[in-house]
Amino acid sequence: MRAYLFPGQGSQYPGMGKDILALGEKAALRLQQAVSILGFPMDELLCHGSEEDLRQTKVTQPAIFLHSVILAEVMGDRFEPGMVAGHSLGEFSALTAAGALDFEDGLRLVSLRASAMQKACEEQVSTMAAVLGLDDDKVVALCLEVSQTGQVVVAANFNCPGQVVISGVPAAVELAGIKASQAGALKVVPLAVGGAFHSPLMQSAASALQAALDATDILAPRCPIYQNVAPTEGRLDPALIRDGLSQQLTGPVLWTQSIRAMLQGGATEFTELGPGKVLQGLLRKIDRQAVFVQA
Repeated sequence: MRAYLFPGQGSQYPGMGKDILALGEKAALRLQQAVSILGFPMDELLCHGSEEDLRQTKVTQPAIFLHSVILAEVMGDRFEPGMVAGHSLGEFSALTAAGALDFEDGLRLVSLRASAMQKACEEQVSTMAAVLGLDDDKVVALCLEVSQTGQVVVAANFNCPGQVVISGVPAAVELAGIKASQAGALKVVPLAVGGAFHSPLMQSAASALQAALDATDILAPRCPIYQNVAPTEGRLDPALIRDGLSQQLTGPVLWTQSIRAMLQGGATEFTELGPGKVLQGLLRKIDRQAVFVQA
């Protein structure tokens, strides 16, 4: 059974729009449609924007969504997923590709999500860091220890064994990083992000997204989706999917758990749809025997 994976923020690259346009007329029409929906020249930014341009959250998230969904669309009948999953933002791409969200609704939700997250970042200075080479449970325990001082820091992304991203206010993230190094972490890497994604500091963004989700039609996808906040089994129920999408802004991305659940659920091969190869790399670290197939 083929499982399709859709990447999240950080997988963008300059010139990615040219790769989209190379896919044909349907892709070009989708980009023009996106310009109309978003209200800014996304096509120009995707084709000629700098790395800094593409790092803006309001640009990054729609850009990755467009790249991923268009790739799925141009596959036509070859896109036959047995199950799907998306890393953070990638859940919206996965659900749109799998027919649970209309293209326009998906793009509007992603754009609103990006703006709401950017606003939350401006309201509270915050950051993230990757802790490498330490057991997941130890990272969680260290975050809880630091949080008892009244400063917010949580384990936000469980990307693969030995790679956990922590998220919170700068002082708490720094202290948790120091404690992680003292506990034996191989490295603690500050991330160039605008704020504390997947933490309680995103509550205002989650509330804004929830209101938009409540006003959006979500259908049962054509195959199960393994969601970030509840990865133990694939979901088809639109109500559960809606809840998962709103909860993920303040909850952790349980990616390691998602991949393992997909393997247990019958996935025999994986394909990544979207810019970059981030998820391909994580897949191999989660399960060396997992089979990856190019789109």
